[in-house]
Amino acid sequence: MKNYDAVVIGFGKGGKTLAGEMADKGWKVAVIEKSDKMYGGTCINVGCIPTKYLINEADKNKFRKLNSFEEYAEEYKNIIENKGELISLFRKKNFDSLDVKENIDIYTGEGSFVDAKTIEIKSKEETIQIKGDRIFINTGAESIIPPIKGLRESKYMYDSEAVMELKELPEKLIIIGGGYIGLEYANMYNNFGSEVVVLEGSPLFIAREDREIADEIKKVMERKGIKFVLGAKVTEVEENIVKYEKDGTIEEIAGNAILVAVGRKPNVKGLKLENAGVKLTERGAIAVDDYLHTSVEGIWAIGDVHGGLQFTYTSLDDYRIISDELFGNKKYSLKERGAVPYTVFIEPQFSRVGMTEEEAIQQGYKVKTAKMGAVNPRMKIYGDTDGLIKAVVDAETGKILGASLFFRQSGEVINSISLAMMAEKDYTFLRDGIFTHPTMSETLNELFSLIK
Repeated sequence: MKNYDAVVIGFGKGGKTLAGEMADKGWKVAVIEKSDKMYGGTCINVGCIPTKYLINEADKNKFRKLNSFEEYAEEYKNIIENKGELISLFRKKNFDSLDVKENIDIYTGEGSFVDAKTIEIKSKEETIQIKGDRIFINTGAESIIPPIKGLRESKYMYDSEAVMELKELPEKLIIIGGGYIGLEYANMYNNFGSEVVVLEGSPLFIAREDREIADEIKKVMERKGIKFVLGAKVTEVEENIVKYEKDGTIEEIAGNAILVAVGRKPNVKGLKLENAGVKLTERGAIAVDDYLHTSVEGIWAIGDVHGGLQFTYTSLDDYRIISDELFGNKKYSLKERGAVPYTVFIEPQFSRVGMTEEEAIQQGYKVKTAKMGAVNPRMKIYGDTDGLIKAVVDAETGKILGASLFFRQSGEVINSISLAMMAEKDYTFLRDGIFTHPTMSETLNELFSLIK
């Protein structure tokens, strides 16, 4: 049985980065990935990279002068094939980045705990066991498939990963779930030429967001032809027919594909955590402290598997916490992370960092707000002036509490606000900042000048 200084289960962003650093420090490291189609983790293979590629290609359809559904379908088929080639390149690059390191052994197979120091690896060829002085769980998240009658049995059902392998463009796509994943796919397939209907169980559209911003997003997406049914509780699926209850009435809708997008959950399946004594939270995530230690000494959890925000960049930040503990001063932890920005890649993009006005008031802050339409010279050049922007500031200190941006390229601009918040700068830092012209970023001058 081989012994390692460290064993990393899962080839995602945080784990692979940590494995590389540990190997560079002279540690003997094992990295276990159950699928040769997942080197690099969720983001590269079935998450942000392929979806953003497809979103970008779908957006180009407005310039392709396609005249029929058949033309849209043919273009879609080509794009899906190109996506596969692109992801293969990313996957190989990620595999090679670790495989070239002399101190790393990569195992392709399913890893599970025998005890707190021993991992069993089942591959197609054999079953072996290895030992690790330290073990890092980096197995990510998986799609939630709700217990709806007939859903799993339907050949028309796809999750967010499987639908990207669908080579035939669905003429009508039904999406169960109106959260961020559902919105991205709704926007994408609408641009690909599909008719899209979103069934959302909540009576509120993206309920955790600022109501004014949410209403504007819904209005813009509906204007593009996307249909939303709010307060729709799906009760049954019969092949391609989805039945749902709304206002006490059972209704049904038929489609060519059904996308389940009700969220993702920590992927702990098959790990046999009980053999090591690793505890879970009530929501099924691996329980960790602020330094990402699990309930068992010598075992850590990285990324989506411990719950919370499911982003590649927070997984990378988890790596920083562990790296600081192993090789630094142990000064950085989840307590120091602060507000994390995020972007929903619809059209235009929606981005947010920190609190909404309602959340800030609920937490006892006296607030000042600024709100404006998404119009600046750069947007007019693009001919894309849809959107709404809002910022929330502490009335007593001038510190920025949060911002919601719904406009073109907001995913870039939100990072400037996030950095100002991390640096604990007064809102005037952005109000008076010098930005190049004409750019989206200079919108921040005007937005924060509205704070009085």
